[in-house]
Formats: sequence, C-alpha cells, structure tokens
Amino acid sequence: MCFFITYSKSKTPRRPGPKKASNTEKDPVGVYCRIRPLGTEDEECCVEMISSSTIQLHAPDGLKANRNGEYKETQYSFKKVFGINTTQMELFEDVAKPLVEDLIHCKNGLLFTYGVTGSGKTFTMTGSPGEGGLLPRSLDMLFNSIGPFQAKRFVFKPDEKNGMEIQNQVDALLERQKRDSQQSVPKTPSSRQRADPEFADMISSEEACKSENVDEDCCFSVFVSYIEIYNNYIYDLLEDAPYDPIRPKPPQSKILREDQNHNMYVAGCTEVEVKSTEEAFEVFWKGQKKRRIANTQLNRESSRSHSVFTVKLAQAPLDADGDHILQDKNQVNVSQLCLVDLAGSERTSRTKAEGSRLREAGNINQSLMTLRTCMEVLRENQMCGTNKMVPYRDSKVTHLFKNYFDGEGKVRMIVCVNPNADDYEETMLVMRFAEMTQEVEVARPVDRPICFLPAGRRHRNQAFRNEFPRRLDEQGGPSASVNDPVLLNQLIESLPALPPCEVVDPADDQTLPRLIEVLEKRQRIRQMMTEEFNKTAYTLKSMLQQFDSQLNAKETFLHDQQSKLGEKEKVIIGQRTELERLEKKSKTLEYKIDILQKTTGMYEQDKRSLQQELETREQRLQRELSERRRMEQRMQGMVTDTKLKWEKECERRVNAKQLEMQNKLWVKDEKLKQLKAIVTESSNGSGGGCPTERPERPSRERDRNIGQKRSASPSPLPTAPPVHPMHRRSHSAGGEKWVDHKPSSNLDLDTVMQPIIPNAIKVSTPSEKALSKCHKYVLRHQELASDGEIETKLIKGNVFKTRGGGQAVQFTDIETLKQEYQTAPSRKRRSGSAEGPVQMDEIENRPPVASSSYDYQKRRKP
Repeated sequence: MCFFITYSKSKTPRRPGPKKASNTEKDPVGVYCRIRPLGTEDEECCVEMISSSTIQLHAPDGLKANRNGEYKETQYSFKKVFGINTTQMELFEDVAKPLVEDLIHCKNGLLFTYGVTGSGKTFTMTGSPGEGGLLPRSLDMLFNSIGPFQAKRFVFKPDEKNGMEIQNQVDALLERQKRDSQQSVPKTPSSRQRADPEFADMISSEEACKSENVDEDCCFSVFVSYIEIYNNYIYDLLEDAPYDPIRPKPPQSKILREDQNHNMYVAGCTEVEVKSTEEAFEVFWKGQKKRRIANTQLNRESSRSHSVFTVKLAQAPLDADGDHILQDKNQVNVSQLCLVDLAGSERTSRTKAEGSRLREAGNINQSLMTLRTCMEVLRENQMCGTNKMVPYRDSKVTHLFKNYFDGEGKVRMIVCVNPNADDYEETMLVMRFAEMTQEVEVARPVDRPICFLPAGRRHRNQAFRNEFPRRLDEQGGPSASVNDPVLLNQLIESLPALPPCEVVDPADDQTLPRLIEVLEKRQRIRQMMTEEFNKTAYTLKSMLQQFDSQLNAKETFLHDQQSKLGEKEKVIIGQRTELERLEKKSKTLEYKIDILQKTTGMYEQDKRSLQQELETREQRLQRELSERRRMEQRMQGMVTDTKLKWEKECERRVNAKQLEMQNKLWVKDEKLKQLKAIVTESSNGSGGGCPTERPERPSRERDRNIGQKRSASPSPLPTAPPVHPMHRRSHSAGGEKWVDHKPSSNLDLDTVMQPIIPNAIKVSTPSEKALSKCHKYVLRHQELASDGEIETKLIKGNVFKTRGGGQAVQFTDIETLKQEYQTAPSRKRRSGSAEGPVQMDEIENRPPVASSSYDYQKRRKP
C-alpha cells in the first residue's frame, strides 16, 4: 500500500517542468525493511538481521555453491530494518508519521509496500484487530490533529477534474439537506456473513497521537477514494453501481487522465468526504470487501490486485474576522495521501496457479517488472546525466504515480521479507530492487505560504464570542431584568453620596445649598443614564429590525435558490446523460483499440505455426478416417453375428420358460379341483368313501389358454374354517386413528384371516386432508413371491406435520402376510402305511390360509 500526498492551490499542485533548476534540493527514496516471523519453528531461515540497518541472506541447503565451493552470503543495507518483534506502533512512528505531518503542511508523499507473496504487506498496511496497521493509524493521527478545525460538510467540493471548489454557506446547506433526505430512506438489510471490523478494535486509545503544528486559522476537509489495479485495468472500489439480479453487469474500469497542471488522476473516481476516523475506516472497509483476493498454495488470502487508498486534504484560510472561510479559490490548497498495497510477486511453479490465477500472476509480475525498469532508467538518468525516456505508460501503476518521481514530494517504500528458505530466490530479487531504488532521488517538497492575513484570527473571534455576552450582561443588556434589586443597588451606589443634611442653626446657609447641589448633580447623572439607556435600546431595536429584514431576505433568497437549483439539476441530469454516453463511447473505442493491438500481434505470431500444425493434422486425420472405416466394417460384421446368436438363444429360453409355466399351472389346477371335491363332499354330509377320479393333464394349448384367464394365485372359498379364530393378526388395533391405504390395483384374496384396523380411514390414494386427521399410516402392498403365491406387506408409519404446514410419514414397521398350505398333520400320520396316500391327497387339497411371517412374541407395538 502507498501513502501519497499532493499540494495545490485550488487544483492539485503543478509539478515543475521536466527541466528543473540545478539548485533544486533532492532526497533519495527512503527504503525500509520489515522481517515477518516464520510460520513454524522447524522452517529453515535464510535472513539474518545484522544491525538496525543491515540484513544478511544465507543460501539454504540444496542450492548450488559459488565458484569457491562455499555458500554465497550477501548483505543489504536500508534506512532502517524492523525485526520480527517490531510492533505496528514503532513502524508507524518511523515511517508514516512524518508523511502525515507533511500532509497537514501541504506536502506530497508516497508510501508503498513491496515483496513476494505472503511476506506480510497487507498486514503492514491494514493490520488486524488489536494491531492496526499504517492506514488506520494515519487516519487516526490526521483527524486527531485537524478535528476541531474541520469545515462543515460540502463547503469544499471536488470538481471532477482533480481540483477543488469552495461553495458558499447556502449551497453547502442545500447539499447537506439533500444528503440527509437521502439517508433517511430505509435501506434493505444486507445478509453479510460476518460484521465489519470497527476502528475501535484496531487501535487502543493509549496509542493515539496527533500533530501539534497545525494552522488554527485554516479550515480542513478530508476526502478519500479507493481503487484497485487488476490485470492492468483500474476499478473504483467505492462505486455504488446498481445491482441487477437478472443480468448482473461487471464493474466498469476507469481511465487515467492528465489535469491542467500535468498531474495524473483517475477520471470518474468516487471521492467521499469523511469527518471522523471511524467514518473513513468504514469507507475503506467497504472497498476492501470488493477487492480481489484468492487462495494459492503459498497464501490463503493472496491479493490479486494492486490497491490504492487515497486521502485528499483540502484546506483554506479564514477571512480577516476569523469567522468564515475565505471565498478565494486561489487560496485553496489540496494535498493527497495514498496508501498502495502492491500485490506480491510469485512463481507459478510454486503457487500451482491455473486459469485466471495464472493470468493474474502474469499481470502482477509484469507490472512489478515495469516498476523495476522505471527505477533503473531514473537512476541511470540521474547518475549518468542521460535523458532516456522512462516507460511509465507500460503499466497503470507507474503511469499513475509518475508525478511523484518526476515532481516533488517524499517517497517511502517498505520491503516486506519472509525469512523462509523456500522464498530465498524471490527474496534475493526483491533485495536487489530495493538496493537500486535507494539510489533514485526525488525533489524535496518546499513550504508554501497560504495567505498573508494576520495570525490568530480564529482565537480572537472565539474570545470575542465569549466576551460579548458577558459584557452585555454587565451593561444591562436585554438579558438583565430592569427590576433586579442587585442592579438597582449598584446604580444607586454609583451616584454621588448625599452630604449631612441636619440643620441645627436657623441661620445656617451652607447645608441646604450643598444638598441642593448634590441632588442636582445626581439628577443630571440620572438624565445622562436615561438618555444612554434610550440610545442603547433604540440601537438594539434597530439591530433586531435589521436582523428580521435580513432573515426575510435570506428566506426569500433561499426559496429562489431552491427553485434555481431544481432547474439546474434538470440541466445537470441532461448533461450527465450526454457525458455518460460519450464516456461509454470513448471507453468502448479504447477497449477495441487495446484488444485489436494485442490480438494482432498474437495472430501474426501464431499464424505460421497454426498453418503447419493444420497441415500435419489433416494428414493424420486422413489416416484416422481410413482406419475408422475399416474398423466400422469389421464391427458391423461382428454385431450381425452376435445379434443372430442372441436371437436364437432368447427364442430357446422363451420356449423353455413357457413350458415350465404351463407345468406349474397344470399342477395348481389339479390341486384346485381336489380342493373343490373335498369341500363339496363335506357340505353334502357324505362320508367321503367314494374315490374321485384323477383328471387328465390338459394339452399345452389348453394350459396356455387357461393361464391367460386365471390369476397367478387363485382365491380360496370363504367357507373354510379359520385356524385360530380368536387370534388378532395385526398390530394396527391400537387407540390411534389410522389411514388405511389400499391401492385400487390390489387383489381381494378372500382369506379367512384378514388384518383388522379399527378407527381407520380407508383410502385408495392418500391425501393431505386424510393424513391431517390421523396419527398412523399403513400401506397394503401386494407382490408375487418366489413360489408363485401373492404376498401382502403391511408398511406402517407415523404421521407428523412439516414446517411448511403439510403432512409427512415416517415408516417404522413392515408386516408380511403369506398364503401357505398346512403340512403339520402329515408329520403325525406318517407311520400309518394304509392311510399314507389318502393323507397326501388331503394335504394337497386343503385351502390356503393367511399367515404372517412376523414373530408375534417379539412384535413391537405399531
């Protein structure tokens, strides 16, 4: 991050021409070094702090040795080196505090951080809760110094051309009222995942500092802006672009322009006027959330852009009375302070960057290389007396800050170093760049007087305001009561004293004349006091009348100004619309030019290689096509053979399956006929001694026709006696209310034992209305078992309400009901040889009964 200051009268300061006088005093760029602690104790360290201004680099194990067979050790000197135990306050006192004092005294300055990725640049500038960095500390010192002397909001107004204007009190008041009315509109609450850090958490009150040498006869206003340079494009981080949820638009990039004083600025950049440290830090964090960061192999929150936070300080002197700002644009001074956090250089072989991360890394390294090239050319021009052109325009970073190297002001750089041995090669390149930068010199800023009015105007005006009411009270002004006894006693005591008026001798001719003389004197004094009082009252009355007339005139003027303001706003809206259209057109043309220039070079380079590659691929494609045709012909033959083979196999399997099913149907028909005979014989009351003839097996054609008409599982007659008439077959007979879901596709088996569910609502299709009236749910599901019989499953569950107001079912139990033939009596009569065949016929002809596969002894309650 970089701190940047500019000075100007009503505009940003004009830098001297390219050819400066030989007696101009210059100062070298101040380069500081800060070493961050190691991540873990077992990491190898390659940086050693020799003294307060020198560090030494040790080549880690594994690198090649130099010619003498020893590891190369190099030392680098800086203006000051800050070790791993250096606090943020100590760093601010030595580096940033002098620049803030220069900012207040209308001097330019530049402060930026430089280093590899993960070296602590962002922490140095921004800090963390409890350890505020250079940015919040600089803002705190600035507002602590100029806080009592700030002008009202909108007295100073940017002119959108890198200059500053002064508005009168009426225009400023209208702007404030307009801003207050806009802020009164309630905003939609945002859904932020975490709260923004507050300034009170960054710096404690004990660490606050201020500048003592502040001109009390000036009024100050602070404006801040925040931009980022991403992929060599400039974006405004404080721009409130309208959000379109249907078609979101990407942020619009800004362009650099040169003002009339040949200073570079970002056109259309948002400048916010702030009146406190908390407000300025809130604006900074608003832009910080929009800054582009990403996770890489070396840094979990790696900055993918260069950020520039600019603080612009406008100041103007008070008039001769020390009451209002002097309405003279030539007496306005503007100074700027920029904090620039440069993105760290990185090697893609270590960060494993791909896609957009790879492109970002390339643009970051390219811009840092351009900065290094500019420093080399500047040093060569200054040391060798050459006049080579400095390539500022090759990068937006160097183009934006070229005024600070060609103009005047202080330039400070903090080199952040990670002592990890893995960063040795990148750290060595950073050290070389820092060593070269220290040899570049910039012009020293000079003090410029603001005005020639006498000093102490604000103090005298304040003293007069405090003394006037007191004097007015002492002299019996409007605030004093006429009937005040204390005031009357003071007036009586101020009159001449009465002489002794006792007359003893009738011939005394001295006492009465003396008394008469004193009374006449007191009368004259009273008359003089009365006349003075009348004059004062008349003067005060005239002043009040004059104030009333002035107030009426100002109200009329204010009304006229408001009407004029409405007309001007309409004109401004039309002009802004036209200006936006022209700016969009200009940006579109600039984008097209840049794209055409870049793509033309790329196309020319790739044209020949692509032609050669195209010819090679065409030859390869012809060979692959011929080979593919041969393969297709071969595969078609294989597919035809395989198809015929499987058609024969499927036909054979279908015939076998049909035969098997016909046999099964014949067996079931035989059993059914025997069962009917037994039932008919028992109903007629006969003894059953007549043997029944065994039917012949029908032909395959008959089996096939019967199989299509009959069900897979024939239903027994309802006259068969139940096996256990008093046993309850279902768990569903509880006290709860049930929804009995029986699909319409289910078959009615007509078995003796059926599940009985009292208090049940029977439905064929479940509905929310039925579920809302019950607590339990049961589904009757039928499927064909492996033995050819129909199997019924009772699937049970609990009904509960959902958050959306609907009903849901949670299944808890499953019962399975099967039809089986009893075989138990056959086990008891196996010993009887004569009854054996009869018993077998009886077993085969018995009707099926319902049976549950669930263990009733271990059954849970539904």
